[in-house]
Amino acid sequence: MVEENCTVVTEFILQGLSDVPELKIFLFLFFLLIYGVTVVGNLGMIALIQVSSQLHTPMYFFLSHLSFVDFCYSTVIVPKTLDNIINKDKAISFLECMVQFYLFCAYGITEVILLAVMAYDRFVAICNPLLYMVIMSQKLRLELVSGCYLCGTVCSLMHLCLALEIPSYQSNVINHFFCDLPPLLSLACSDVSMNELLVYIVATVNESITIVVILTSYLFILVTILRMPSAEGKRRAFSTCASHFTAVTVFHVTILFIYCRPNSSNSLDTDKVATVFYTVVIPMLNPLIYSLRNKDVKEALRKVMGFNLLTK
Repeated sequence: MVEENCTVVTEFILQGLSDVPELKIFLFLFFLLIYGVTVVGNLGMIALIQVSSQLHTPMYFFLSHLSFVDFCYSTVIVPKTLDNIINKDKAISFLECMVQFYLFCAYGITEVILLAVMAYDRFVAICNPLLYMVIMSQKLRLELVSGCYLCGTVCSLMHLCLALEIPSYQSNVINHFFCDLPPLLSLACSDVSMNELLVYIVATVNESITIVVILTSYLFILVTILRMPSAEGKRRAFSTCASHFTAVTVFHVTILFIYCRPNSSNSLDTDKVATVFYTVVIPMLNPLIYSLRNKDVKEALRKVMGFNLLTK
């Protein structure tokens, strides 16, 4: 790479999703609508779990943290994206870019591990129902959730430290709608093979371990369900797992597609579209999946709304 074309960057320009002016209004309304539903859905789910005593169980404890993580990493991305769509100035300072990447990475990895923890919770609930509340004690729940946040923080910090070592860039124009690491590394003048290797290793290790935990949990769950004598018992067991399995499948398929392929920087445009799905759409879908397919949540919502109507 020609050295004179490399400069120290103080700010980046985010290209966004499209340069077509006619799409600006559509993209702005699309992101605004989805973000509005995401905020209402996830914060509403957290509030509902807090005020409904029937939802004070380990399953909904983890679900409230999933909603919190979804809200956070969507908020890290979408407001800045909306600002860039309507404004000609698409600049983001170097510090803002690094902070955005760090928070997004931390929350994303936290969600990956949290979904595996939720699969383990379902395994205990269905395979050991009599010991469920004993095994999933408050102490263990807090330890598991703390571990999720800690892993997300440590992994993202490793990525950030290596990214900060990049001395110069061939351009400050990022072919993305936020500061994600692969498009950032594609602009570096220095050797970033260690950065790319770390991205691949962290993503692959996290995905491999969590997928093994999830698949193993659901294998035992399936065996237990098939042994149940009651058709109603089987239906209820499948119903409690369907929402989580749907959320897990959608999230992991997208993550594997983007981050667990070598040389993903060669397909940034494809990755950009796929990233919209798991950074913007999935945080909106999760509370809908868990509410529309969950009798307990729907019943709690009816009780809360009924109580509010009676107090007016």
